[in-house]
Amino acid sequence: MASNVNPTVRRRRLGQELRRLRELKGMTAEEVAERLLVSQSKISRLENGRRSISQRDVRDLCGVYEVEDQRVVESLMEMARDSRQQGWWHAFGDIPYSVYIGLETDAESLRVYEPQLVTGLLQTRAYAEALVQGALPETSTGDIDKRVQVRMRRQERITAEHNPVRLWVVLDEAALRRVVGSELVMREQLEHLIEMSQLPHVTVQVLPFEVGAHPGLNGQYAILEFADAADSSVVYLEGVTSDLYLEKAHDVQKYAVMYEHLRAQSLNVEQSRQFISDVAKSYAR
Repeated sequence: MASNVNPTVRRRRLGQELRRLRELKGMTAEEVAERLLVSQSKISRLENGRRSISQRDVRDLCGVYEVEDQRVVESLMEMARDSRQQGWWHAFGDIPYSVYIGLETDAESLRVYEPQLVTGLLQTRAYAEALVQGALPETSTGDIDKRVQVRMRRQERITAEHNPVRLWVVLDEAALRRVVGSELVMREQLEHLIEMSQLPHVTVQVLPFEVGAHPGLNGQYAILEFADAADSSVVYLEGVTSDLYLEKAHDVQKYAVMYEHLRAQSLNVEQSRQFISDVAKSYAR
């Protein structure tokens, strides 16, 4: 049913199809914008799925591209209707990374590198609360609670009975050593990390300090992959005021190769569990 459609993914698929139609017509985004008396940036945002697409937008673009098959037009119009629905996360108000949540909700697998913190999908509530308080000191208690609730809801993808997301995480040793909240919070967080790493669809590896320089020194990133072949993989780079999404094949490939190097340089799964356990015990002492 339409209510179960992920609007973020729907927008993305529709944008990809509109880009394909433009390229088949042999037109540039600038030419289309000139024909419709809109900005070139609007056409780009429609095609990359970062902007809501109205049925009027679809109708106008199909006119420019001379799409004669009414079934194609109707299909695109339906996608536009679905793309304007709200995902579960909209119930929490203005969430700064809502585009990412939409993609994560539909992803089949995630490969994450975290240099400083335990990744959000594996955080305990106490760790998440302390993290938001420390990272955003001017945030109100209500907004902190809202962010933590969203994070806990996102974790349902890990514990889902059917088709849970396949998660592979490489954590820098710094993420284990940085005390967030208190030593008690850290001990419970690391014990939770060990427990979650024993799920068949969750893999956690630790990248120890002794490795030295490595390909992940530029910072955190995630690679999202989807079950539908029509959805290309996405690299997500989190920013302070805005996020970056890379979808070009050569960009995704570059980050995928980097990830393979990080996995190869990390401790294996059993060594990682033991390493995390030893750090947790140090907090217990």
